[in-house]
Amino acid sequence: MPEKIEDKIKEMIVERLFLSVSPEDIADDDNLMEKYEIDSVRLFEIVIGLEEIFDISFEDDEFNVEAFQTVTSISDLVRSKTQ
Repeated sequence: MPEKIEDKIKEMIVERLFLSVSPEDIADDDNLMEKYEIDSVRLFEIVIGLEEIFDISFEDDEFNVEAFQTVTSISDLVRSKTQ
């Protein structure tokens, strides 16, 4: 079974941000900004990770903090860029 986009995103977030949680502990609807204290620098790390893993790119005008608040919103964004 192929790995779900959400699982890949969680693994990347844990690895890139050096979080002391396992990817499985991150709920799809957790507010990442609040729960894991993600600031603009850490958010940039997530964007770079998404670009590398999914071979997508984000233009400045596409950047919207709300789109990066949960794993669900991030996966929706990735899906919209890979279809």
